[in-house]
Amino acid sequence: MKRTKLFLLVIILSIVIIFLMPPHYTVMAQQTSPMQSAYSLNGIFRMVNNSVVQITTMTNNMRTSSNNTPDNIQRQNNATEVGSGFVYDTLGHIITNNHVIDGAKLVDVTFVDGSRYTAKTIGRDSYTDIAVLQILGNLSHSLKPLIIGNSSKLKVGEQVVAVGHPFGIQNTMTAGIVGQTQYLLSIPELGVFTPDVIQTDAAINPGNSGGPLLNTKGEVIGLNIGRIISIGAPGPYPGLTVAAASKVITRIVPSLIRAGNYAHPYLGLTGITLTSNLAETINGITRNFKGIIVNSIVKNSPADKAGIQGSTLDKYANRHWGDIITAIDGHQVQRIEDLISYIEQHKSVGDNTVLSVYRNGEMLNLSASLSVRPDPFQSLQKYSSPVL
Repeated sequence: MKRTKLFLLVIILSIVIIFLMPPHYTVMAQQTSPMQSAYSLNGIFRMVNNSVVQITTMTNNMRTSSNNTPDNIQRQNNATEVGSGFVYDTLGHIITNNHVIDGAKLVDVTFVDGSRYTAKTIGRDSYTDIAVLQILGNLSHSLKPLIIGNSSKLKVGEQVVAVGHPFGIQNTMTAGIVGQTQYLLSIPELGVFTPDVIQTDAAINPGNSGGPLLNTKGEVIGLNIGRIISIGAPGPYPGLTVAAASKVITRIVPSLIRAGNYAHPYLGLTGITLTSNLAETINGITRNFKGIIVNSIVKNSPADKAGIQGSTLDKYANRHWGDIITAIDGHQVQRIEDLISYIEQHKSVGDNTVLSVYRNGEMLNLSASLSVRPDPFQSLQKYSSPVL
């Protein structure tokens, strides 16, 4: 009988304590639940530290570059170039940036425990700045591949961390937030553009390029490109850096491992987003008209064969605007980014695509068969902006 009374008393006291407990204590208890999926920053670092490597490339001569990649700043002063990479699988494949290896066939790969291996370049893609290395010889320890996350679910404001080897310093971590997703990185001086790029304020210094951008679960959601965004004025503005999204990695890397390259679908035109000010200069449309103005057409390209018309200048230097693309395969496009991302994500070489264009007061549907995108530097010789 006494035990029953004591048990009831304990239950009553527990209920009273719960009701009297301030609300914020309940919230704190929920936040520290063992079911929580996110890790502390130190926890993330310990998870990935042994899988992030230093890439060392020896150069035969000094080079300078106009590229705004932090790594290229280092190239002006050192014959040894340092970047980062991470373990992709247990077969010895390492992911890094194309500009980190810069065409080298053999590089050194060093793990945080000091183990050093020679690796060869087996695949590279200039358009996405992704390269794949293969470690040669026998490994003295097992490899722990990083988990590739889903960047499609990434939202602006989410916390991200970058791990790499800035200035050759052993694995370090920086943290920041996602500033933008699906950013279109255009590099006119290289004749390339990279769609679906993540913009972040996590510090990326020389040597960080090629390292992973991670979410709070320790999953790779991006490959740090290290390019500093500088728009409209000379010189870099530190603080805004970018990474190729993980969905690009999962699409590109298997082909780089299998074939050494990735065949990007190609339309063969340059264009700009139609703004309200430009729309006012075109007869027959309102300032709210949405689409992409075609600037130029590459001769014998899919766009040329489809009959798409570019802009022209008459003998008085007056510009006559070309076709305005409003949709592709029935999907509305308002910005040049929309068109580039759709082709990259949903089309392959040899696929047919239907472009809806506005021309001289009427709408036309023109069919194009996509071909393989040529080397970016070949296009750069003829056109001042990247060719889609």
